Amino acid sequence: MTANAHIRNRLSDLRREFHRYPEPAWREFYTTCRLAEEIERIGVDQLYLGRTAMNPDERLAVPDSAQIAAWRDRARANGASHDLLERLTDCTGAVAVLNRGDGPTVALRVDIDGLLREESTDVTHRPASEGFRSRHGGVMHACGHDAHMAIGLGVLEAVTQSDFSGTFTVFFQPAEEKAGGGRPMAKSEHIEDVDYLFVVHVGLDHPTGEVVAGMIEPLAVSNLIATFREESVHAGRAPNEVRNAIQALGTAVQSVYSIPRHADGTSRVNIGRVEGGTTPNALGEPIEVKAEVRGETTELMGYAKGEFENAVAAAADMHGCDADVTIEGQAPRADSDPELAALVSAAARGHPAVNRVVDETRFGASEDATYLMREVQAHGGLATYAIVGTDHPTGHHTATFDVDEASLPIAVDVLTEAVLSAVSRDVLGRDDVHARSSAVDLE
Repeated sequence: MTANAHIRNRLSDLRREFHRYPEPAWREFYTTCRLAEEIERIGVDQLYLGRTAMNPDERLAVPDSAQIAAWRDRARANGASHDLLERLTDCTGAVAVLNRGDGPTVALRVDIDGLLREESTDVTHRPASEGFRSRHGGVMHACGHDAHMAIGLGVLEAVTQSDFSGTFTVFFQPAEEKAGGGRPMAKSEHIEDVDYLFVVHVGLDHPTGEVVAGMIEPLAVSNLIATFREESVHAGRAPNEVRNAIQALGTAVQSVYSIPRHADGTSRVNIGRVEGGTTPNALGEPIEVKAEVRGETTELMGYAKGEFENAVAAAADMHGCDADVTIEGQAPRADSDPELAALVSAAARGHPAVNRVVDETRFGASEDATYLMREVQAHGGLATYAIVGTDHPTGHHTATFDVDEASLPIAVDVLTEAVLSAVSRDVLGRDDVHARSSAVDLE
């Protein structure tokens, strides 16, 4: 199915508006309000916002209340609807549900948050030269989530105008960059009846005109914060009284990078940020370490996480400090189901602007859409993570990242066709498409 001219003409405008107003994890208030306005314009049967769009008790990487309040105020200043902001309270994100009679439940997940980084002002950077560069200093859409939102709205509108039969749900998920929003949406009632789940990402080094039907082998990830604490003393007057958090940190860094590799597969560990201390003549100040561990499987990630915790505890004990490790964000491994990926392949092969279709590719990074994928799969459904190629001049998360807007209608067309095919072909082949089993949780 090809999206009509009205839908296609709006995709670039929507993407550019979202690009102008990027918001970081759990602070996507303006973004969610604009999504809600577009969803209401399209017309759905249920729209859930903020806390009602997820299980809020399962959120990860939630910033402090002062940051949330500041971004709510900024959204209001940018023109966000007062009534919609009131519905959001302290939580972002949306779930749109379209009911169209008997049939399976098909879902699409797109992410909505930006990244904490400054966007380039270089004249060769198209958002800067064409006037849609980020208006929020220190935040930008450097991963394509602005495009994802436009695609999600485009597919929703195209499905409403089709002969779709069943239930279509679109998850507009916050906090993907922090691996904090997938879990609460996966632990909500909105996922319980989903039979087929599509996830989409643009680019990832695949050019415009190329479509990957199913991503496999993402790395499970856990983003960790380790904090070493002890009372401060003066370095000159009482150096013998200190139990030095900085010494504990140094020991922990060496130990963490010495974690043995596992015989069962790939694992990763990295310390990416260290902050703390005050002046050269003070000892024992708290030190905070931000790190991540990854694994080829969820179990291997768990192994690396356990060894990281052991290293931190041993280093703290050696230097007489207190230490704790908390999870900031987390995502399991989940692989695309080939039966559902085949529908994306078929839709892509029939599209005139697609010149190459890849049935599956290894991901090699991490993504918390895997929470939703695992939940659907554990209930007996199917999920696939599709990549729609887009020419991007520099890599994801860089200051000059951009997307080729010609890829937006390709994504809408291919995903809409795949959604309709999932209903018409009965991929699961079950008499009762809502037969369920128990979901497997991530420890």
